[in-house]
Amino acid sequence: MNYNNYIFPNDYNSNIYERLKQMEMKSNAKKEENIYVYPDNLDNALSLIQQAVSGENEDRIFYSYLIDNAQDNEDKEIITGIRKNEMDHYKMFRQIYYDITGTMLPKVKEEEFVPPKSYCDGLRKALLGEQNAVRKYRQILYAMQPRIHVNMLTEIITDEIRHGILYNYLYSKNNCM
Repeated sequence: MNYNNYIFPNDYNSNIYERLKQMEMKSNAKKEENIYVYPDNLDNALSLIQQAVSGENEDRIFYSYLIDNAQDNEDKEIITGIRKNEMDHYKMFRQIYYDITGTMLPKVKEEEFVPPKSYCDGLRKALLGEQNAVRKYRQILYAMQPRIHVNMLTEIITDEIRHGILYNYLYSKNNCM
């Protein structure tokens, strides 16, 4: 068998993406952007990573708002756990971006936070945000080659799905209809 286009785990180094870009990719896909074909999808993935991290400061303020307006300690504990996961995700995205490009993502601009009209509106916004994040993060996952990056994205995506379930629980528990 020919494994010339497979990167073995012990071959991992900072030049892996450059090596992969240089490989001839045989695909029936059109030259237009295809989210499933590497390396055609790498630029899109990097752009999505930048977008994911760009709202970091606003997200911190948003989670603080939800915690401050939570109806009870259970809600506060759940949202505090989600906030911690999200901060870990930002660190992982920054690491992946650095591993691929060799440059750090720029500092996040301060954005003005507009609080939701109510706690329930905040939960609704959070729930929909988790759904949208999963859609975007799948596209990032499709472009990852080293196993460590695949594993990191798998952790992030499964956390986002779990967060959506938790927000759905809080939404129902608080009779947000």
